[in-house]
Amino acid sequence: MAILCCHNRPLWVVNMNTPGEAQHYTLALLAKLFKHLPLSVIIRILYDIVCQLHWSCIKWGFLKPYMSHTTFSISIFHVFSHQWPCQIIYHLCKTIGYGLLDGEGAERLWHCLSQLIAYGQVAGVQWSCP
Repeated sequence: MAILCCHNRPLWVVNMNTPGEAQHYTLALLAKLFKHLPLSVIIRILYDIVCQLHWSCIKWGFLKPYMSHTTFSISIFHVFSHQWPCQIIYHLCKTIGYGLLDGEGAERLWHCLSQLIAYGQVAGVQWSCP
């Protein structure tokens, strides 16, 4: 999983060693990002399952100091797999401030890196327990 800037350049990458996109990876990346930015910066988050992330932030208080200047949106090609209410609230074209972004920068990054990682392999050091 990676966090990219608005120009689709990777800022940080984490090695996922569990199946699926667990929210703690996303929250860890965002916490790392917020440590390097002033509180006055507006953050726009594009994520495939941002509706779940946004709800978790509201319900459990994750990223509470930053929520007032953070907007959430779903990348353009993933929004149609969501329920209608999510599409209305989080559709990229209906959210102010994203311009002509499509939110698929991470997909393009993984496509470029796919030849470096064998299928079914973790892209990092693996620890095995005896």
